[in-house]
Amino acid sequence: MLPGGTHQAKSSVPPSSPLADTPRRIEPAQHTPPAAHAAPNAARTVSSVRERVYPEARFGGFTRRDGTVPFLGRVHALMPEQGTLLDIGCGRGQQAEDRCRYRRGLHDLRGPGRTVIGIDVDPDAATNPFIDEFRHVENVERWPIDDASIDLAVSISVLEHVPDPAAFFDEVARVLKPGGVICLKTPNKRSYPSMAARIIPNRLHARVVAKAQGNRKGEDVFPTVYRCNTAGALRRQCGRRSLEHVVYPIESEPNYLQFSPVLYRVFAKLHPLIPPPFRSTLILLARKNAPA
Repeated sequence: MLPGGTHQAKSSVPPSSPLADTPRRIEPAQHTPPAAHAAPNAARTVSSVRERVYPEARFGGFTRRDGTVPFLGRVHALMPEQGTLLDIGCGRGQQAEDRCRYRRGLHDLRGPGRTVIGIDVDPDAATNPFIDEFRHVENVERWPIDDASIDLAVSISVLEHVPDPAAFFDEVARVLKPGGVICLKTPNKRSYPSMAARIIPNRLHARVVAKAQGNRKGEDVFPTVYRCNTAGALRRQCGRRSLEHVVYPIESEPNYLQFSPVLYRVFAKLHPLIPPPFRSTLILLARKNAPA
């Protein structure tokens, strides 16, 4: 779950308490192998549908239309050899259950000389196997991260859940070092999946997504608000904070149609034809400039 999301965790520790900012070390040994978590039947069904439409998925486990692989490739290209990385709204690390070994590995930003800090309003995110430290967000307007301490921040499928984008970007600008970068991936509110999500009541999202995507678990589905999910809105937030930035849309596989092989095949043909303003996903790359 996400800093700024609607399900802020309850705690007896007041936001001003030093305990709210106390990091928790995450030991790699706590992680259970991803295969142990997979739902084999659902995963095989999804894989079968995808491989019929994108046969190259049989060679490496991902398709030419995969939206995550190129984004994470950009993250790795920007990743410092040494430094501190921030996973904003890190969640419980459901990416560790990805059956594609290559894509699963791209999610792991840890390495010698690098520290990955995960923050989230959900205390269960402390189980994320891809972070070195977990810090529980008690106050969404003040993350438990020092000023100018982050070399690279990553936010994947978080901003759509944030009711106060201005506070989110204020915190991004505060915690990044001069020259630090944020890589953000979020749905475009003008895309057909986002339009459908706004029509469906939030209380039904988990059930609908579980049906539409056979490999998606209910505990990984959260209420959406789409307060900053257009290219223009992202540019305005960055411009107000003097962040050097680029925003661009991408279109990936029709993942929300995995329940129907026929619809999946039809929309796989249509997706490359979708005009840029209506593509499903927005990518933001932004850099905090050094003082003049």
